[in-house]
Amino acid sequence: MDNLKDILNFDSNAKPTSFKKGTIIQRAGEITSLAYYVKKGLLRSYTIDDKGKEHVFMFASEGWIIADLESQEFNRPTELFIDCIENSEILIFDRKSVVNLNLSNEQLLDYNRLLTRRIAVLQKRVIMLMSASAQNRYNFFLEMYPDIPNRVPQRMIASYLGITPQALSTIRAKIVKKYSS
Repeated sequence: MDNLKDILNFDSNAKPTSFKKGTIIQRAGEITSLAYYVKKGLLRSYTIDDKGKEHVFMFASEGWIIADLESQEFNRPTELFIDCIENSEILIFDRKSVVNLNLSNEQLLDYNRLLTRRIAVLQKRVIMLMSASAQNRYNFFLEMYPDIPNRVPQRMIASYLGITPQALSTIRAKIVKKYSS
């Protein structure tokens, strides 16, 4: 249920929209039920703390869906900004249209599997942020997002990992040295 055809079947108002690199498509503080399916390009969700520092929550490349689920589920203002890291083609749809559908048992099971998988990945990430080394967090990042390292600035990856860009540079240098030896 995470593909383009299903979204179009669920929300007939869903429309593909093109955005330029750097466009912010969701700002923190809004109340929204919108979600974004990435047909082409790359998005990220992030917060900005009181000191103005960005903290990357998630990347979404082709075939991924990105949204502020907390805002949608609890009808609270969003905490996440979502922007385009690359020129992107995005299908914007209303998540409420999916929730209000009369889904078959098979569709509900598929939706539940997708949601459970997303929760499991987030759980793993939180545990790693609390207890894993920066090297292990980077390895997990590479497993989750194998195409992202060549598409985003190092500072965004470092933010996602909860480390400084300098620490990430050191980790990457160690990996290069290990494989060139």
